[in-house]
Amino acid sequence: MSSLDSIQDKDDKKQDLVDAYETVMQVSWNFDYDGAVDKVSDLYRRAKTNQWDADDLDWDTVIDPSNPIMQRGNTQYAQMPFFQRLSQTQQETFTAHSTAQMLSQFLHGEQGAVMTAATVTHAVPDMVAKYYAATQTIDEARHVEVYDRYVKKIAIHYPMTPWLRKLVDVTLQTNDYRKVMIGMNMIIEGLALGAFNNMYRQTDEPLLKSVTFNVMRDESRHVSFGHIFLGPLVASMHTDDVEELAQFAFDGVSILMDGQREIDAGFLKVLEVSEIDPQDFTAGIKEAAEQGLGMDLRPGQVHSLKDLMIPALIRAGLVTPRTRELLIEAGVPVSDDLTVLNAMEDSKSDVSVLNEAKAEY
Repeated sequence: MSSLDSIQDKDDKKQDLVDAYETVMQVSWNFDYDGAVDKVSDLYRRAKTNQWDADDLDWDTVIDPSNPIMQRGNTQYAQMPFFQRLSQTQQETFTAHSTAQMLSQFLHGEQGAVMTAATVTHAVPDMVAKYYAATQTIDEARHVEVYDRYVKKIAIHYPMTPWLRKLVDVTLQTNDYRKVMIGMNMIIEGLALGAFNNMYRQTDEPLLKSVTFNVMRDESRHVSFGHIFLGPLVASMHTDDVEELAQFAFDGVSILMDGQREIDAGFLKVLEVSEIDPQDFTAGIKEAAEQGLGMDLRPGQVHSLKDLMIPALIRAGLVTPRTRELLIEAGVPVSDDLTVLNAMEDSKSDVSVLNEAKAEY
């Protein structure tokens, strides 16, 4: 093979990693440069103040395979009988690869967030909201950068889970910026904020801990944006229009719930490299559930759906009596307790104060 053929073959393989489709995107000009929501201006100021540079993190940190990213005892599987019956090698391999699979989802999800945030920047009619959405877009780009660098550092990469891809695509394919904000700032970001918090508390690896803390601070602002901007808007809308948005929110939550009930190809690969039979894994999960094990989160961890996502939707008026019943029928925990959500949102620009707020729950 000539060198030219080799370059072409490499280009073809890279092209295989690109997946493009057309969307009907709303674009909004606004020549009134005053924002309509004062709190968005405050959020924008804090977003500017809290910008950080990925290059400032200690990328020379050595990740020692003998000191895994996440200790076995810190995982949700640690107390389950089936996990304890595995060999030490299987436990270590499973912990390493399941962690890598989760970090890969962080990476892919953040790419989706870049595109959704950019869509809001184009479409939202309020000028200051455009300012803020632009800062969120750069936040998300920085998150892609740091997780790409980290995943490459651990050299274990997994594909995007189908349900996460579907959730991002459904969000991008609407031409209504309000729906994009529901899909992104409330559902996807609520899911991410909980996952980042739990990862931060599960790992002792210093580089991942610093990456995750910085990302988590950004994400808490993103969740706040959904409430601050959409809440007053929803409150002023006709009930039929509110029902349409509430249905979109329910459909998004349903994608998440349906997807998490299945084992996707990426996680099957985790089981394969760990020499765990998928049927044994499923039976082990069922066994643990019957014994009431593995369901409780460790101290300081949060349940993304119950503690963050659903309370955020309720707070913004996006769960109506009709969709509340649909959520309950679908087995979704419906809670309007804002304790965890309020504690995690970035209400202060000072890092130490934010850290203390998160430690309260």
